[in-house]
Amino acid sequence: MGVTAKEVNELRKMTGAGMMDCKNALVEADGDFDKAVEILRKKGQKVSAKRADKEANEGSVFAATSGDGNEGFIFSLNCETDFVAKNDDFQNLGKEIMDAVLANKPADLEALLSLKLGNGNSVEETLTESMGKIGEKIQVTQYSKIDGEKIIPYIHMGAKLGVLVSLTGANGSDVTGAGRDVAMQIAAMNPVAVDKDAVDETTINKEIEIGKEQAREEGKPEEMLEKIAMGKLNKFFKENTLLNQSFVKDPSMNVQKYLDSVHSGLTVNQFRRVAVGS
Repeated sequence: MGVTAKEVNELRKMTGAGMMDCKNALVEADGDFDKAVEILRKKGQKVSAKRADKEANEGSVFAATSGDGNEGFIFSLNCETDFVAKNDDFQNLGKEIMDAVLANKPADLEALLSLKLGNGNSVEETLTESMGKIGEKIQVTQYSKIDGEKIIPYIHMGAKLGVLVSLTGANGSDVTGAGRDVAMQIAAMNPVAVDKDAVDETTINKEIEIGKEQAREEGKPEEMLEKIAMGKLNKFFKENTLLNQSFVKDPSMNVQKYLDSVHSGLTVNQFRRVAVGS
């Protein structure tokens, strides 16, 4: 059957799909708009399957907090090319997903993908439709939710990396600037944990073995290997755990001393660092 330009334009406005895609879908659906929308969605699903083996290593990180600043949310919206990542439609999709996250506070990625957006479809369904329109693999990855006394979000230049940091001990003081400083430290230095007590046993054992092997290669006596390895482990803690790292803005102090200088007792109890493509 024939379809009018008005009908094609109406479907395009409803779905955001291309003019020819809308025309072909309406023809296939005999003018039934609901069927045409389903056809366009199926096209997206085919694109999704077709591009399943593609690498989605571009995109943007989105981070935000609840109105009271006690909850933080962060995720990466990935695509295949930087060109698409910078597109307004892609950025607006990320913002719409974050709005739904803030309203519903999903516990995990699976729950996030099930959230309903303004178009009445779930996030997962909307991503599929977007793949049909854009022709690239698009996916939400690395979603995290944290809560605490004061959560500070930070998006690094270019939106390829984002951080959430949870501060405690503020006691009502405005510690936003300090939180941002620490978030920038996390972005730059990529610590493995807040402090040495939070480093997992597997990492500790691996570092001890590396330390022993290095000492052995240097010809150190076997009975000294354990002591040398523990010394190397302490150096690892200093360089790779947030509160013990030298503060980037002032290397004369570590991050914990910097926080104490801002407000006595101020510290970090958790953080999340999300980078596109990681």
